[in-house]
Amino acid sequence: MARVKVNLTLDAQVAETARSLGLNMSRLAEAAIIEAAKVERNRLWRQENRAAIDAYAEEIAREGLPLAQFRSF
Repeated sequence: MARVKVNLTLDAQVAETARSLGLNMSRLAEAAIIEAAKVERNRLWRQENRAAIDAYAEEIAREGLPLAQFRSF
């Protein structure tokens, strides 16, 4: 994966603590951004598909789980 330089502004104490602990702030920031993007993509997907999710939940509430008669637990 290609890397690109960006500017970040951090609280001075946070940056100093990270430096003193030998933490790689770039990698930590990258991991946090990846996780935040994943969470946001999931939130947007749920928002965009809310009608289908609600319709399916209503169907399950009304008719029960598909193939429920075959469950052995």
